[in-house]
Amino acid sequence: MATIRLGDIAPDFNANTSEGKINFHEYLGDSWGILFSHPADYTPVCTTELGTLAKYTDEFKKRNVKVMALSVDGIDSHHGWIKDINETQNTTVNFPIIADEDRKVSELYDMIHPNADANFTVRSVFVIGPDKTVKLIITYPASTGRNFDELLRVIDSLQLTAYHKVATPANWKHGEDVVISPAISTADAKGIFTKGVDEIRPYLRMTPQPN
Repeated sequence: MATIRLGDIAPDFNANTSEGKINFHEYLGDSWGILFSHPADYTPVCTTELGTLAKYTDEFKKRNVKVMALSVDGIDSHHGWIKDINETQNTTVNFPIIADEDRKVSELYDMIHPNADANFTVRSVFVIGPDKTVKLIITYPASTGRNFDELLRVIDSLQLTAYHKVATPANWKHGEDVVISPAISTADAKGIFTKGVDEIRPYLRMTPQPN
């Protein structure tokens, strides 16, 4: 089983989902994408996660991000679970959930960690760019629910830094100052970043968010 690393092409696959048969790369199209894995249907933490994800759908759409979830249970189970999610989380699940009963996608993305659990996926998150390369990988244990505000923050950073020669500092949030790439001289930076350049050290220069 190959390990997926940052910069790799996200493996393509065909899958049966709660919204019908889907080809992953076709589903993403020119959008950014997130693939989430969930240990199992009808589990409490996953129920809160998918309910939260449904409530955040508009935020992901604003960022041109398509989402897809995965669980190793079957389609009938997924449909029943979605009803529970909608009722208990006061929302409407509006994204596909892969039925990965044969573990094909889980194994393709190395989502089953035998030392954690031999049968169920850990909480993997893959953020994929429009070029289909993997931009971010986060793995949570089954006992810890994901922070969707953090995922939005990371996507804001990934999208900003993909198009501007900047990086984002610790705890950065959309709208805050960013770090100028060390590859750019301060003289050049002053021409590029017209909102201003604050040279704290020759290697540490800050500028207001350029977009």
